[in-house]
Amino acid sequence: MKIAAAYIRVSTEDQTEYSPDSQLKIIRDYAKKNDMILPDEYIFVDEGISGRKAEKRPAFMHMIGTAKKKPKPFDVILVYALSRFARNREDSVVYKRMLRKDLDIDLISTSQDFGNDKTSILIEALLEAMDEYYSIDLGENVKRGMNEKVSRGEPVSAPAFGYLIQNKQYYMNPDTAPLVKMMFDDYIRGISYRNIAAKLNAMGIRTKRGGLWENRTVEYVLRNPVYIGKIRWNPEGWTRRNYDDPNIIIIEGTHEHLIDDDTWQKTQDRFAENKLMYGKYAGPKKLSGFMLQGLVKCSSCGSTLTRISGASMQCQAYAHGKCTISHCVKIQKLEDMVLSMIELNLKFGDIRLIQKAEPKSDYESAVIEKQLIREKQKLMRIKEAYENGVDSLAEYKTNKQKITNQIMQLESEKPVVKPTYADGLVKKFCNEHRNTIEKLRDEHTAPEEKNKLLRTFVDRIVFDKTNSHLQIFYYL
Repeated sequence: MKIAAAYIRVSTEDQTEYSPDSQLKIIRDYAKKNDMILPDEYIFVDEGISGRKAEKRPAFMHMIGTAKKKPKPFDVILVYALSRFARNREDSVVYKRMLRKDLDIDLISTSQDFGNDKTSILIEALLEAMDEYYSIDLGENVKRGMNEKVSRGEPVSAPAFGYLIQNKQYYMNPDTAPLVKMMFDDYIRGISYRNIAAKLNAMGIRTKRGGLWENRTVEYVLRNPVYIGKIRWNPEGWTRRNYDDPNIIIIEGTHEHLIDDDTWQKTQDRFAENKLMYGKYAGPKKLSGFMLQGLVKCSSCGSTLTRISGASMQCQAYAHGKCTISHCVKIQKLEDMVLSMIELNLKFGDIRLIQKAEPKSDYESAVIEKQLIREKQKLMRIKEAYENGVDSLAEYKTNKQKITNQIMQLESEKPVVKPTYADGLVKKFCNEHRNTIEKLRDEHTAPEEKNKLLRTFVDRIVFDKTNSHLQIFYYL
């Protein structure tokens, strides 16, 4: 007698013919007729969930995780129809192969008899293709339905910051609606995105997704016409906050206005003025390079100081509202400070050298950093898979070790920085670079060339504005 598991999935409440109860009844009848035991703990149900992506079906992933246990907990998985198992051919092939080939667990559709001959392979593949076609067609129908709702002024997405949704209608959120009004008023009074973001963060207010406010999230609120009673919708998908996308549809909604038309217009007028003054992204135009570009770090948060105007630079994180300490400084002033300190350091040998590995190209370094990010993301995913019961403890440990080894290998390929205190090396270093100051002070040397020259022996410069202090790290 075989032990069976059941997988049941319904996409919407409207699919009465595929309701969980009706599917389970058919599966139980099949198990009884075919001399199978179906324990309650092996009944996995996903309700109101699409079959497009397996990883978005928690019960399905729990079932796969359970199937991997040793000894195997069941011999067969019963589904009402293959469309319940997957509507994505790639997922279907991957998981069916895993179950049948690797785990020796069969998959049976209780309503579809394919037979046991070789033509059953073609029939099963054809049905899977039809299921995927139906899923894609259903998605297109859903999009048409959403477009129809938008045309009637009804909401089709999660409520914007400042609103709640009840009975398919937006209503003002009494807790956050006043904050939206404050943001509009502050912007009209001349307060920048950055300062508005910093103000909200200092108040302990978080975005709709629970994150810190920054320039782009403030701008998103200030440019969202939902606050004057409109519905904004992009049938092609909303990407990169492209407010000028020609596919965007703006329809008069049926919900309550959070701000008045006059406030909205003043806000948009100010944005237009900034755009005209500064360009596409309402910020300073891209400026040419300068001597300290990319070398100066904020003493508070470690972010790079970047140029904010022709004459000044500021901590990048502070400019986006994430760092609380301003490091705004005149570029010329900081350059003079840096050159004076380098000159004194080289003259008296009062420096701490770090031994740096042979630098890689910018492209290679960027590739390594991206690979590191991907591997660290993998670590998070395998941990989630283990916590959700998809992977066993042994699988988790094996995968973790494999990914950790890869991270260590990538880390070893990054430039290695080690401190060195050898007096001979310091003296040699000072002699080699003493004449460099003349080139750095030469007005005829282009700023970009000075930057390249500095990078040949300066690793980074930490600037503490509060104490007017510099710390320069040199390397061999």
